[in-house]
Amino acid sequence: FPTDRTTEIGQLISSYLVREKNLEDHTVHLLFSANRWEHVPMMKEKLHQGITIVVDRYAFSGVAFTSAKGNFCLDWCKQPDVGLPKPDLILFLQLSPEEAAERGNFGHERYETSSFQEKVLQSFYCLMEDKTLNWKTVDASKSIEDLHREIKSIAEETMQEVQNKPLGELWK
Repeated sequence: FPTDRTTEIGQLISSYLVREKNLEDHTVHLLFSANRWEHVPMMKEKLHQGITIVVDRYAFSGVAFTSAKGNFCLDWCKQPDVGLPKPDLILFLQLSPEEAAERGNFGHERYETSSFQEKVLQSFYCLMEDKTLNWKTVDASKSIEDLHREIKSIAEETMQEVQNKPLGELWK
């Protein structure tokens, strides 16, 4: 699941992203984190039932975007998400900013400019240096079918590896 835009916090985030509302940068970052925390009880319940959860973006995206703004350090950006359920796998779908801009809907939301996306990419590279996390980079310029096959294979392999491991906490 991506950012949940149905909760009150999610609606506020949505109105910010489509430029209907202006919010101070620290506030926005904390709202995104709060939106993730809203889902923790449900996530833990599903994980304890043996259900695999796929999240579109997560804390890493929030940290990368906020830290790319320039007046934020990575450590400050990570703090609100310390203790979230730790993912067993983080897939980074790599696509050049030029290729991303050619895809549909690029530029409709705040942050969708090529220069900003380049800064976000640098922040992601810094986050990937954390060897306590299982990052896998996938070439997203492949065909949908090939990309699907590769992601499915990596996910199935990871699910086998972690099936009897306890749930960890992010950045703890």
